[in-house]
Amino acid sequence: MHFVLFNIGNVPIHGYGLMIGIGIVVAFIVLEFRAKQLKLNSNIAWIAGIIGGITGFAGGKLLYMIVEWEDTVRDPLGALIRSEGFVVYGGLITGVICAFIYVKAKKVSFFEYFDLIIPEVALAQGFGRIGCFFAGCCYGREAHDHEWGVVFPDTGLAPSGMALIPTQIYSSIGDFAIFFILIAVAGYNNKSGKGFKGLIAGLYIILYSGGRFVIEFFRDDPRGAVGTLSTSQFIAIFTAALGVAILIIQSKRNKKAISDSI
Repeated sequence: MHFVLFNIGNVPIHGYGLMIGIGIVVAFIVLEFRAKQLKLNSNIAWIAGIIGGITGFAGGKLLYMIVEWEDTVRDPLGALIRSEGFVVYGGLITGVICAFIYVKAKKVSFFEYFDLIIPEVALAQGFGRIGCFFAGCCYGREAHDHEWGVVFPDTGLAPSGMALIPTQIYSSIGDFAIFFILIAVAGYNNKSGKGFKGLIAGLYIILYSGGRFVIEFFRDDPRGAVGTLSTSQFIAIFTAALGVAILIIQSKRNKKAISDSI
């Protein structure tokens, strides 16, 4: 839990930014490898990924500023430039929509490229959550069992002097687990010959939504709420439903395509 990991000359290297950078680099390396493996256009995949990343960055910041509206009004410039101020759902929704527009403009299958890119998104998220741990953001509620709690220093964003549930690490483990699950399912889906486009996309949305809904019960950082649910839990209900809808619709389309070809 180090806000600044080290310095290069007079330039401080923050753990949050470094882990996000590592996650992006590793994700694009894996993306390039899988694009060649699946014989898909890596240029389209890269550009879609870059568009999704840049617009997702903006979308995550925008939703954060909306959720933390009082802080935004009080210090709009601070809310805008604060490096740790993001809501993942805002980034995912904005990034996917903008990547969708680009892929459709290239007249290729959106779900084929979505299935290619989305495991790498989960991989990057895993590294990003480690960055959250270094920064102290997205922290959990006070741990009653100190053996499982982490005491953050007063240099970070989390409250210091008390043991907190390390929800950032649990989220990171969950994101890495989702990545490996998606890669395993994608491998089987491609080898079976009966797999369908959209399987990995729908599965990711369901797994991430479910994991995010659960982890929110243990978080205690300031964030918006809708009734008794946090903003992210409220969104997760609809995204999970969307994931299920994608699986059902794409599965029916696949079965129809198979029957039409017989």
